[in-house]
Amino acid sequence: MDTTDTFLEWALYLAAMRWPVFPLVPGRKQPAVREWETRATTDPARIRRCWNADRWNVAVATGPAGLVVVDLDQPKPGQSGPDGATALAELAEQRGGPLPATYTVTTPSGGRHLYYLAPAGTHLRSSAGQLAPRVDVRAHGGYVVGPGSVADVGGWELCDETDPVELPGWLVQACAERASTAISAPREIRAVDPNRYGSAALAGECERIRAAPPEQHNAVLSAAAYTIGRKVGADLIDHTTARADLIAAADHMATAGCDCTPREISRVVDAGLTAGARNPVARRGKAA
Repeated sequence: MDTTDTFLEWALYLAAMRWPVFPLVPGRKQPAVREWETRATTDPARIRRCWNADRWNVAVATGPAGLVVVDLDQPKPGQSGPDGATALAELAEQRGGPLPATYTVTTPSGGRHLYYLAPAGTHLRSSAGQLAPRVDVRAHGGYVVGPGSVADVGGWELCDETDPVELPGWLVQACAERASTAISAPREIRAVDPNRYGSAALAGECERIRAAPPEQHNAVLSAAAYTIGRKVGADLIDHTTARADLIAAADHMATAGCDCTPREISRVVDAGLTAGARNPVARRGKAA
């Protein structure tokens, strides 16, 4: 079989997963087209025309695909510290969160790409090293080299065909935290009637929790608790009130036929409030 056919088969396979693909320079990781995110496609006819022309490597546009891919790297020669897999495992242990088996691709350098489904209602951005050392995130604005692609030092190989699972709630929260702390100029909240502002924010998050579908319970609750925690840290909301209201809003989750329990609800709320309070929103006029 012509090697061009092999690349074409992988491109068609990934497109059949409903993941838009686009070509990379043969043997490289660089896009072969401009505006690759908008030109990525799942159309078999377009894919055949493209990959019949050359031995293009294959890339998946993670944002349009609805994916969040966690890229675990190995230390480069001369570097010290843990590899990405170890760093992610340590982060999971700190957060008390699971790392479920999911669709996985190995990389030529010995790393791994963990493919997760982006939870509905989230808009996570790509990042490099913000989550943990040698742990990158590929989401909106990013892409990953797909399985079947090759480089001088090896190839990207599918090692676990498990259907991608949803990004765990603790990872959603961790990604959101790192994204917020990466902003150089924090948004400031005017200190005009902060109690009213805080109450409105808490009411809005509680409503979002009540409306969350069962498959989104953990992710929505975690994100809401973190959001409110930032306001607790800025003295815009009383911690006791915030905790009680969030737990009350999530009360229905324990009887919704999912894995939620009152203990787990309290744990997620407490973790989110604590993490958020460490990164409070800035307020104008507040004394240092």
